[in-house]
Amino acid sequence: MNIPFGNLKENYNISKRAIDKSIVRVLNSGWFILGKEVELFEKEFARFCGAKYCVGVANGLEALQISLLASGIKKGDEVITTPLSAAATALAIIHIGAKPVYVDIDSETYNIDPEKIKKAITKKTKAILPVHLYGQICDMQSIIKIAKKHNLKIIEDCAQSHGATIKNKKAGTFGDCGAFSFYPSKNLGAYGDAGCIVTNNSNIAKLARSLRDYGQINRYEHKYCGFNSRLDEIQAAILRVKLLKLSEYNKKRVQVAKWYNESLYGIGIVLPSEGHFGGHVWHLYVICAKNRDKLQKYLQKNGIQTQVHFPKVLYKQEALLSYSKCLIAENAVKEILSLPVYPELSKKEVEYICKSIKEFFKYDKY
Repeated sequence: MNIPFGNLKENYNISKRAIDKSIVRVLNSGWFILGKEVELFEKEFARFCGAKYCVGVANGLEALQISLLASGIKKGDEVITTPLSAAATALAIIHIGAKPVYVDIDSETYNIDPEKIKKAITKKTKAILPVHLYGQICDMQSIIKIAKKHNLKIIEDCAQSHGATIKNKKAGTFGDCGAFSFYPSKNLGAYGDAGCIVTNNSNIAKLARSLRDYGQINRYEHKYCGFNSRLDEIQAAILRVKLLKLSEYNKKRVQVAKWYNESLYGIGIVLPSEGHFGGHVWHLYVICAKNRDKLQKYLQKNGIQTQVHFPKVLYKQEALLSYSKCLIAENAVKEILSLPVYPELSKKEVEYICKSIKEFFKYDKY
């Protein structure tokens, strides 16, 4: 049996007719940038998230950059974030001239630890950038209390948490704004790069709309040093189709995670934690194994693709080098392994993956 880490082709085939129709609709319209499809997607995704505004942008990195700038973060400011994330989290802070300050993660959820945030605040701290890792929202109640006490902005990195909730409140709506990536492998993925910002703050939304379009406030009237970061019409049309199935697909991911949890319990690996909040949407299903590299090779030999999210903490990446010491995160990246988890994954395939993992731990030679 061969099991890929993701199956975007099958996902497309399920909605092929509707997606093809949406693409043809855009081609026939003759309007390809910031048109009706983007406008409608923004309204629909804002409604889905429970936010007042949504601003479509070109990708997740620029969604973070624009969110930071629109929230008033400036050169020299410090932004507290996690060291366990994709490079985009740190790059967004660095690109606007601010400084990322890394604090360690919670040992159960692997999300940023609010207690560590408290100790990292200085006079230069202006924002907290929590990453809702793997599909689970951070302890936002604690983070909001800290932010209010110290007058800090909160910019949520929601690249892995489309539709995740705490008490029916969705990711992206806890802070000042939330930045989403619609990279193809996300729970809600485009067929290319795409992203957006959601917010309940009209000023942030207004400034973000300007910054994504060269900093214009009117055509050829450039008030800000903006970006060329516009969500295109074809991607917006595709996302509108896929948004209709997002809740259904998230439920299927939850089911896959449940199959894993039931089958892999008690065999010598650490299973992912849902914390105390629920609402996990399982963008990734990440286990921990001390012999992770050997396990990954064994699974590969048995036709099972896995990945490591992420093999290095951000402050040890060559482009992002800084002095930090987050021991829980540093130890985690040596052991974490992402197993396949996507809506099209069958119970039979999950059983085969689990059987292979159990066989690995059964024999000492591995």
